[in-house]
Amino acid sequence: MHPNEQMIRDFYECFSKRDAAGMVKHYAPDVTFTDSAFVGLRGAEARGMWRMLCERGADLRVEYRDVSADDKTGKAHWDAYYTFSKTGRKVINRIDASFRFENGKIIEHRDSFDFWVWSRQALGLPGYLLGWGPLQGVVQKNAKKELLRYLEKHPE
Repeated sequence: MHPNEQMIRDFYECFSKRDAAGMVKHYAPDVTFTDSAFVGLRGAEARGMWRMLCERGADLRVEYRDVSADDKTGKAHWDAYYTFSKTGRKVINRIDASFRFENGKIIEHRDSFDFWVWSRQALGLPGYLLGWGPLQGVVQKNAKKELLRYLEKHPE
C-alpha cells in the first residue's frame, strides 16, 4: 500500500473515532480545505473545522471506502451519518474527497457532495425548495461564522 493511501485511511479511521488531533496531524501547516459548506479554509481554519465537527458531532458515524493514492494525489469516498443540530433532522451525506500531497503531508483537501440532496435532508422543505440556489451562500456564510466563533473560543 502506498504511504499516502495509508495516510488517508488513518485520517478517516481517526475521524470515525472523532479524533480530530489524529486527523489533522496529516495536514501540512498551510493546508487548504474546501467543500460545499466550508469554502477556502486554510491552515488553522481547516484544522479547527475538524475539531469543531468532531466535538459537536454527538451521533456522528463515518464510513469510508475506495481509497487510493500515489505520490502526488489521492481520493476516497466517505459517508457521514449524523443529526443536523439546527433542525434535529437525520442526514446521510455521501462525499467524494480528493487530496494533494507534498512532503508526506496533505496540502490540499477537497470534499464534494450534492448540496441539494444534503439540504433536503438537513433542512426539509426549505432545503428542497431553495437548495439548488441562494441557500448555499447562506449555509456557507453561517458555517464560516460558526467556525470563527469556535476558533475564538478554542484557538490552537
